[in-house]
Amino acid sequence: MFEGFQARKADLDGMPIHYRIGGEGPPLLLLHGYPQTHVMWHRVAPLLARTRTVVCPDLRGYGDSGKPPGDPAHETYSKRSSAQDMAGLMASLGFDRFAVAGHDRGGRVTHRLCLDHPHRVSRAAVLDIVPTRTLFAATNKAVATGYFHWFFLIQPAPVPETLIAGAADFWLDRLLGAWSKGGPSPIAPEALAAYRRAFRDPATIHATCEDYRAAATIDLVHDEADQDTRIACPLLVLWGEHGLMHRHFDVLATWREKASGPVEGAALPCGHFLPEEAPEATTAALDRFFVEG
Repeated sequence: MFEGFQARKADLDGMPIHYRIGGEGPPLLLLHGYPQTHVMWHRVAPLLARTRTVVCPDLRGYGDSGKPPGDPAHETYSKRSSAQDMAGLMASLGFDRFAVAGHDRGGRVTHRLCLDHPHRVSRAAVLDIVPTRTLFAATNKAVATGYFHWFFLIQPAPVPETLIAGAADFWLDRLLGAWSKGGPSPIAPEALAAYRRAFRDPATIHATCEDYRAAATIDLVHDEADQDTRIACPLLVLWGEHGLMHRHFDVLATWREKASGPVEGAALPCGHFLPEEAPEATTAALDRFFVEG
């Protein structure tokens, strides 16, 4: 995986961030979701790197990046903290301005990057999410059932940590399978091995629970304070036509409410894991959108 990429680690004010970098040209940052790592981009990143410099990090708490303990206010794992990591990483590589695409949790970090660092982001794409406040406000039985892990992971430590640690492989397999469109697993064996390795570390389990606890607390505080701030750069929205977002939300409309710049998007023929289930369609959509910028 990631042929032609280099694996590196950056120290950002004491926060180690593991990443891969490859290609040449305009910079593009790719951010992963839960319960994955940067490896989720392995079918897409090498293709995008043919015309640009692609940076694929592990978010704080995930993969081989730093995993500090959580704090009572959950600020350590707020999307603001993760976005600051990513802005710092790109600055350390000499990229003052860059494009970014984020899937799932990475999409939420992308949203926060656009709000906190608007002068740094040239174009942005969010994959298979609606804004955090929108999802919580619209939660009903169907949404809560489909995204039950949101409400499980925010329970006080060490409840979810203990239960996941007792069956980490089962937990991953259940989530990865339930969110796909069915049939054979879209997750490559090498990628699944990477995700399982990460989740066998109790620090990863704790950190990723803290990510969700932050979403239900401090992230909502930050979003409330910025409710009148809009994404200024061009925005691409992609989602899976077999997924929960497609069934329960007008995904494009939720993001148009959050943007002052142009917003475009489409559903792709897959479930939640666009870069792994539909790599060709995902690559084509991202390549076209980012080349325009």
